[in-house]
Amino acid sequence: MDQLPKNLLPDEANPEWMNKGDNAWQLTAATLVGLQSIPGLVILYGSLVHKKWAINSAFMAFYAFAMVFVSWVGWAYRMSFGERLVNFLGKPNVALDEKFLLGQAFLGYIPTATMVFFQGVFACITLILIAGALLGRMNFRAWMLFVPLWLTCSYTVAAFSIWCPNGWLAKLGIIDFAGGYVIHVSAGVAGFTASYWVGPRSDKDREKFPPNNIILMLAGAGLLWMGWSGFNGGGPFAISTDASLAILNTHVCTSTSLLTWLLLDTSFYGKPSVIGAVQGMITGLVCITPAAGVVQGWAALFMGLISGSVPWYTMMVLHNKIGLLRLVDDPMAVFHTHAVAGTLGGILTGFFAVPKLCRLFYMLPDWEKYIGLAYGLQNGRTSAGLRQMGVQLLGIAFVICLNIATTSIICWLIGLIVPLRLSKDELNIGDEAVHGEKAFALVDDRERFEVSPKHNSVYDIEEFSYVGSRSVGEVQMV
Repeated sequence: MDQLPKNLLPDEANPEWMNKGDNAWQLTAATLVGLQSIPGLVILYGSLVHKKWAINSAFMAFYAFAMVFVSWVGWAYRMSFGERLVNFLGKPNVALDEKFLLGQAFLGYIPTATMVFFQGVFACITLILIAGALLGRMNFRAWMLFVPLWLTCSYTVAAFSIWCPNGWLAKLGIIDFAGGYVIHVSAGVAGFTASYWVGPRSDKDREKFPPNNIILMLAGAGLLWMGWSGFNGGGPFAISTDASLAILNTHVCTSTSLLTWLLLDTSFYGKPSVIGAVQGMITGLVCITPAAGVVQGWAALFMGLISGSVPWYTMMVLHNKIGLLRLVDDPMAVFHTHAVAGTLGGILTGFFAVPKLCRLFYMLPDWEKYIGLAYGLQNGRTSAGLRQMGVQLLGIAFVICLNIATTSIICWLIGLIVPLRLSKDELNIGDEAVHGEKAFALVDDRERFEVSPKHNSVYDIEEFSYVGSRSVGEVQMV
């Protein structure tokens, strides 16, 4: 019998259980997810806000990435994926010991160190997405407290319940391929809730909030889009056919969603909006995430049509008719692009999930419990399909209630220690008052970017304010 090449032979640094290819891909996928945040969302946030908030907005994301990682290895990873404490939470413990980190992860043929890194960047981006709803007014010291508290009290509960094999929703058979529930619905609801407690931006900023660099915004959006190959492609924890399908479905859904949003903008408002296209891109990425590797390509395309149209309608039409949505100031429209799109993704996953693809993804003896309603109806397993849809809806309700409660309590506690909002003077001045720095030191203080109203895009670059809430989420039409 021929021996394996020397580079494939197991040794002390390469144990027999480890698959080198899987480990290499998982580290690459984790790095791609990290790049979505640093620099992806740092660039996106720093470019899409008024120039006086560029540093503060970018730095909220930069700080969150570092704070989450320290908390993650300090206690939060084991609370999310460790030994069960209760049905929805693991026991807090450090994830720093070499004996623990060099052992096999709880899933896949990779070291635990790789799993800690991969799951860590997912936790990071969740907090950074929440930051998008709080830009331009949250006290940075309050944000410094919010990040570790929310990670500990909310993210760990959702992650353990849905992703950990010992979690109660995981045992029921919920399908969340790569974070539609744990990350996007959580971030959308938590961001909206925190926005309510922090309060709106200054009246001046809500009336006039021009982006400082739309081209750079596209660069940040591009990093977010391309990084999603690691976001969803890393879901199976292996180099597999399912990982390939997940990546392809991600880009099919996202492209369809972007084009659908663009078509709606052009049809109803007469102009193709760049900012609107980015919103459509994000809703497509979010919607496909819980389903990426368990649905057919045609279903991914259909999901893109839904994610490009329903959030568009909630943002551009319903937002102005619902008092609470108008009241809460959500600068990056996190509620629409993440809470709404993530909820749609979870429901559509429950409808379109293919039993064979679920088997390829979960590789569990009881894989037959994972079946979309459409296939349940087709295969004479209607009750199983209805059960799956019920579990998907239960997961959505759980994540919404969890985040409304925990986020509200956290904001109340922080408010007892430091103000949640910046002072009136700081709100008027921006970065220079908060950080003592200016993003554009060579730029004159005068507003140089002025556009004639008759040439404005449908998203009104000059005013750049959403109807009602004056946010990037429901833009003032002209």
